Amino acid sequence: MDSLALFFTGALLAGGIYWFVCVLGPAEQKGKRAVDLSGGSISAENVQDNYDKYWSFFRRPKEIETTEKVPDFVDTFYNLVTDIYEWGWGQSFHFSPSIPGKSHGEATRLHEEMAVDLINVRPGDRILDVGCGVGGPMRAIAAHSRAKVVGITINDYQVNRARTHNKKAGLDSLCEVVQGNFLEMPFPENSFDGAYSIEATCHAPKLEEVYAEIFRVLKPGSLYVSYEWVTTDKYKDSDPEHVEVIQGIERGDALPGLRNYTDIAETARKVGFEVVKEKDLAKPPSQPWWTRLQMGRIAYWRNHVVVTVLSALGIAPKGTVDVHEMLFKTADYLTRGGDSGIFTPMHMILCRKPEKKTETATNS
Repeated sequence: MDSLALFFTGALLAGGIYWFVCVLGPAEQKGKRAVDLSGGSISAENVQDNYDKYWSFFRRPKEIETTEKVPDFVDTFYNLVTDIYEWGWGQSFHFSPSIPGKSHGEATRLHEEMAVDLINVRPGDRILDVGCGVGGPMRAIAAHSRAKVVGITINDYQVNRARTHNKKAGLDSLCEVVQGNFLEMPFPENSFDGAYSIEATCHAPKLEEVYAEIFRVLKPGSLYVSYEWVTTDKYKDSDPEHVEVIQGIERGDALPGLRNYTDIAETARKVGFEVVKEKDLAKPPSQPWWTRLQMGRIAYWRNHVVVTVLSALGIAPKGTVDVHEMLFKTADYLTRGGDSGIFTPMHMILCRKPEKKTETATNS
């Protein structure tokens, strides 16, 4: 009898662990399991060291504005967080307004589809995803528009993940992924019918440089839309709490420095764009985007327990716990930024590259 009770207790415990890790653990899109967490392209034994180097970047603030150092810094960040993002959040590494009666996944998809609708592309058009991550938006946009989407990401591990997801979704004929720096894109001039970036250009040390590259590769007359991370008109740099929140977001999301909302259109015009429309998509009547972070606190704690156990068992790399804790703290800063209204991750700007002027001959 004791042996039977022990057997059932063991079976119950094993079933509970399986449910906790394998059922609760995967991301919404089932893109990554907890037991498969890694450091991206960083070898398991070097994850902790790279995490320490990531944090040391912020101890040398003068280097944050050094353009040539930022790409490696951002690449390191995405090696550290990509698997955790996929596992705990999904394949779309961005926010979206909450929609009553819609799941987070449905709200995310609609937010992505709106981006491509804004740039008026047609089936067969070739469009650019600037900072595509593992390609969640790319796939939603390709399926919705039937346009051919070319995504660029600086992180080689994300390239491989995106290609795997594209193939599984049956969209690899419409979705292409390129490894590269969006400050120096490997595409010829006037080669895209449209472009979009969803919460990606915030990683550029100078927004002017990435906007100029996008302008260069777009065909005359085509549109570009971006959802930008910015501070709003409510942000006061004289308020210590405001400064703490914004710096917390910057440190936890590999940002060389958040911009003010007034900088976006000014920068777009400076590189040659016509600004068609500008709007903070987070403002009412849109429902708060940060409620997803608030509602996910139980999931964050659950995931942290899972990561801690897997790291202790040697299944997850040493340093994964620190990375997850960093993201947990960052979620709090993001929530505070959204709730106070000093920060938005979806300041939308829609731009057009002007048509080429027709040159007319004049008689002398």
